[in-house]
Amino acid sequence: MDFYYLPASAPCRAVLMVARALGIELNKKLLNTLAGEQLTPEFVKINPQHTIPTLVDNGFSVWESRAILVYLVEQYGKDDALYPKDPQEQALVNQRLYFDMGSLSQSFADYYYAQFLQHKPADPAQFEKVKTSFSYLNVFLEGHQFVAGPKLTVADFSILATVSTFVVADFDISKYANVARWYQAVKKVIPGWDEGLNVMKEWIDAKRKENASN
Repeated sequence: MDFYYLPASAPCRAVLMVARALGIELNKKLLNTLAGEQLTPEFVKINPQHTIPTLVDNGFSVWESRAILVYLVEQYGKDDALYPKDPQEQALVNQRLYFDMGSLSQSFADYYYAQFLQHKPADPAQFEKVKTSFSYLNVFLEGHQFVAGPKLTVADFSILATVSTFVVADFDISKYANVARWYQAVKKVIPGWDEGLNVMKEWIDAKRKENASN
């Protein structure tokens, strides 16, 4: 399977984690979106939205990281442990994935990428959205070992990729006791959770220095 990605990207890292957990070998193809490499005619033919991560499995193209996670488990998982077939359990996993995409991960982009990529000052209103998202996640984890209940699922992989990115951006998760507990525990059971994370930290640190000098 060809996998178009950037090592620092949280959605890309989530896919790498799930692939590793399933024992899937990906043919990694680095695609530098900051340099516009996703706009080549060859890649646009594969993915008209020209986004990463993108997976190509024997001619079948799928993008959006959370769709890829589900596809990998349903296509190659030995069982449904990471993405349950039970409708209610599955709905809960889906809700957490959508929460990650539409709230948690989005709040990172709105607050941090505005500073790092657009050189805008930190927006307190957007930071409140970050805190609100973490408050929700903290509630989700009340009395639960994992983000969608008692079992590890693809939702944990996706949200771990997001939360770890917040951590390397120096967001203090210790104020959210359930999140902090979950974060320490899930890192022990998800292999390769920190792959590419150092690249993200280096990029963030470089952007902060760049902004400070301007």
